[in-house]
Amino acid sequence: MSAGHYENFPVASALLPAPLRHPVSVIYRFARSADDFADEGDLPPGQRLAQLDDYRQELGRLEAGAVPHRPLFVELGQIVHRYRLPLPLFHDLLDAFAQDVVKQRYADFAQLMDYCRRSANPVGRLLLHLFDAATGENLKRSDAICSSLQLINFCQDVEIDWRKGRIYLPQDEIRHFGVTERQIASGDASGPWPALMRFQVERARALIESGAPLGRALPGRIGLEIRTIVQGGLRILEKIDKADGDVYHHRPVLSAYDWPLLLFRALTG
Repeated sequence: MSAGHYENFPVASALLPAPLRHPVSVIYRFARSADDFADEGDLPPGQRLAQLDDYRQELGRLEAGAVPHRPLFVELGQIVHRYRLPLPLFHDLLDAFAQDVVKQRYADFAQLMDYCRRSANPVGRLLLHLFDAATGENLKRSDAICSSLQLINFCQDVEIDWRKGRIYLPQDEIRHFGVTERQIASGDASGPWPALMRFQVERARALIESGAPLGRALPGRIGLEIRTIVQGGLRILEKIDKADGDVYHHRPVLSAYDWPLLLFRALTG
């Protein structure tokens, strides 16, 4: 998927059981291609929305038992049938991508979490259905992990999102800490900016830690996959803290040197 929303998606990870790598890759291709409609290229908003609507029509064909037009949806239909995946979760993803086309500011955290509910949480829920582990408690913990990863990505990509005309940090919190859009536009990480970022980091950390027990609740390599993803999110937060919130000049990413540490923490934590 784009370097934005889905860079932590566990695509065909070596940690996943081999039989699940193909269905995970199909879900990934669906989400990445739809996300690209919203984010990539120079098409006007109307054409972007039309592309996403075409995907909705393909989902409608699956719901009606008809043959999809696109090969991707033929594959998607096969895994939806085999693993009994809820199609509304795919609709939620499309709704979030369409929202990216038309909505550029979020008034408060509640609005942002509603976006995360549709842009991030469906991925975790679909994986739990693939794992045959979609219990109420597991879904709750998965939502916490996925929403926190989305929030972490918003912290990583303040500058990238600004260039697309978007700010995902809640507007009321920006005002509360005394940050202005002019400061964001200039990449100014001084003054009130570190305090705003510390607040975002602490909230995202608390949220991901609330979902972290999912990695111990799920067995074997699936649980290890989840624990590694959680550790990846926590590692990004560590790097934001180390940079005192200056994601403009020190955008935090996971390097090759981080992965042994993440695996060690996932195995021992």
